[in-house]
Amino acid sequence: MVYIVSVVFTCLALLIIPVIFVTRRLSVHLSFKNILRFIKLAASQFDEEEEKHEKSGRMGEEEKRRRLPKHVAIILDGNRRWAEKRGLGTSEGHQAGARRLIENAKDCFAMGVNTVSLFAFSTENWARPEDEVNGLMALFEKHLRSEMAFFRSDKIKISVIGNRTKISQSLLGLITEAEEATKSYEEKHLIIAIDYSGRFDILQACKSLAEKAKNGLIQVEDIDEDVMEKELMTNCSEFPNPDLLIRTSGEQRISNFFLWQSAYTELYFPNVLWPDFGEAEYLEALTWYQQRQRRFGLRV
Repeated sequence: MVYIVSVVFTCLALLIIPVIFVTRRLSVHLSFKNILRFIKLAASQFDEEEEKHEKSGRMGEEEKRRRLPKHVAIILDGNRRWAEKRGLGTSEGHQAGARRLIENAKDCFAMGVNTVSLFAFSTENWARPEDEVNGLMALFEKHLRSEMAFFRSDKIKISVIGNRTKISQSLLGLITEAEEATKSYEEKHLIIAIDYSGRFDILQACKSLAEKAKNGLIQVEDIDEDVMEKELMTNCSEFPNPDLLIRTSGEQRISNFFLWQSAYTELYFPNVLWPDFGEAEYLEALTWYQQRQRRFGLRV
């Protein structure tokens, strides 16, 4: 009982003492009515401060969302090293990498990124052992087939870019099916590069423009960067040029990926092997990106 009474008196003192101080400083008559006015004023000022903090927090969140990359490109590197470190076979490393590929794409879209490009198989990768190449192609088929329902339900547009002349008919059929089934989706776009080469991409674009100029469909003086970009394989995307390119495993090169498109891309090289590159690592990459000042050749 004594404890309760002491708490009540303490609270009253904390309320009344500031009121007495203020009324004396302002030469205001001390009354119960003025005490109530003071309490209401203090409460309203507290509410205003709370509202300011909430608005500031919302503005901070909006600014963070605004600074998110529209297009994130990823070079998936480190599957074999990941497997070797664990005493596993190469195929098991690629399986772990394939699972991470789908999970990472889901994380990217959940965080508000519009376009995700994955360098899944380069043109140079054909030089690897035949059983490894066959295993990778089988993985592409497996995951395209198993994730088709998810792509549709989550409205993810699928595009596969690269040279399709060496790809098996069964995989080509799945690619066509996925692209056709998802072509109307706009908010989320997953680009998978299979048998892709940045040099080949530029070369095929130049050949296409040369053919159009030869046939009188375009004048040479009309060819500029915008016209060139429309001939590149990334013309399937609303955001063809990546804002952020991530290469896992610590290697610091882009290895013939998006040579034209990466002119002003922020390059991020974490030491994490691809199968270990999860949501926490992706958030770290996004935080790094948001701290960058993108100048595009200008002085800021």
